[in-house]
Formats: sequence, C-alpha cells, structure tokens
Amino acid sequence: MGGSNPYFKPPAYRLPTRTYRIRFLPQDIVVEVDPAKIPYGPTGLPGSILATALAHGISLEHACGGVCACSTCHVVVREGIESCCEQTEEECDELEMAPALTPQSRLGCQCVPDGSMDLVVEIPAWNRNLAKEEE
Repeated sequence: MGGSNPYFKPPAYRLPTRTYRIRFLPQDIVVEVDPAKIPYGPTGLPGSILATALAHGISLEHACGGVCACSTCHVVVREGIESCCEQTEEECDELEMAPALTPQSRLGCQCVPDGSMDLVVEIPAWNRNLAKEEE
C-alpha cells in the first residue's frame, strides 16, 4: 500500500525520465535520483521525496507509512517546486496539521518531482529523528 491511501484518489504525477539531484538541508546532502531505480521501496509514492530520502539513508519521519494520513513527512521545497506534482485536496488537509507551514510546504510522501530541474528540500528541525531503532 506504500504511498497510496484507499480512501482517496492519488495525485497525478509524472516520473522523471532523466537523472536529477535533490539537496537535502540542513544536512547538506546531495543525492542523485536515477529514474531507472524508481520505485525505491514501499514507502511513499514512487519517486516521492520521502521514498528518495529513505533510499539514500536520510531520515524523514513518516508515521503513517507514507500514505498521506498524517503530516510527519512535512518538508519545504526551497528550490524546484515547479517540477513537483500538484497538491491534492487531501495533501492540503493533512498539511494543515503540520507546524511552521510555508507556501513551499509539501508532504514528502506525496510530492513527486518530474526530474525537469534539481531541487533543494529542507527537512524542518522538528521533523528530524536523530534516534534510530535497531532492525
């Protein structure tokens, strides 16, 4: 079920066809997104910021498992938001519960860049989990 919620229609999105980069702040980690490797895993929509972050070892909370049922994967797309899929009404509703919203706020699980430009994505301080459970 990763990335999809059975109670509403998922957003319309286009997967990238070329390699692009996402710079995650404040860690200042740059990852290269290879379209051939999407989907990365079962969490978040395929190619989403959440899925990409997790695949590259970047911690981003996602209490609902990446199905747009909470606001814990809130990120701020500082650059490149034009290349991201449109927000759905459901994403906007969930975002209303996140602290420190900005006009560039998105849910990492629902925000899928199309690869037409590089992105700069900030993970807010309240959303960084520095503790990691043993697997």
